[in-house]
Amino acid sequence: MQTHPLNDIKKSLLTLEPHELTALCLRLAKYKKENKELLAYLLFESKDEAQYIEDLKLEIDAFFDELKFFGAYHYTKQIRKILRLVAKHIKYSSTPSTEVELLVHFCQHLQKLIVGKHPITALENIYARQVDKIEKSMGKLHEDIQFDFAKDLRDLKASIDE
Repeated sequence: MQTHPLNDIKKSLLTLEPHELTALCLRLAKYKKENKELLAYLLFESKDEAQYIEDLKLEIDAFFDELKFFGAYHYTKQIRKILRLVAKHIKYSSTPSTEVELLVHFCQHLQKLIVGKHPITALENIYARQVDKIEKSMGKLHEDIQFDFAKDLRDLKASIDE
């Protein structure tokens, strides 16, 4: 089966009646959990991005509080699971400021783990990659917003150099 270009799909969607469009969206949401989550974000949470970010920060905090050390492999696996959650929500939002804010929050938690209890090379590598990602994303932001996050980025980079 051939996949049609996005432009053709857009034209076809514009010709549909509202009830047909609703039925298609519901069918798409039933097909995959990620589609349902994205649709829920677009309908309910995208209107208040600040609250969305705060809710995600609380969720990230809860995941980091629940971390248990059973060995370096399992610990790193738990951290990657949290990072996948963060990346998924960044993808839903697709706003550079949201991406930077969530990654900074994630890295601040990870920084405490690296410096504190368990120095694991895999965690240090994850941390370094996320700091690089923050730096790239900051280039997409307005200068005023870049200035707000500049101190956080300097603090995160300083811990890499130590």
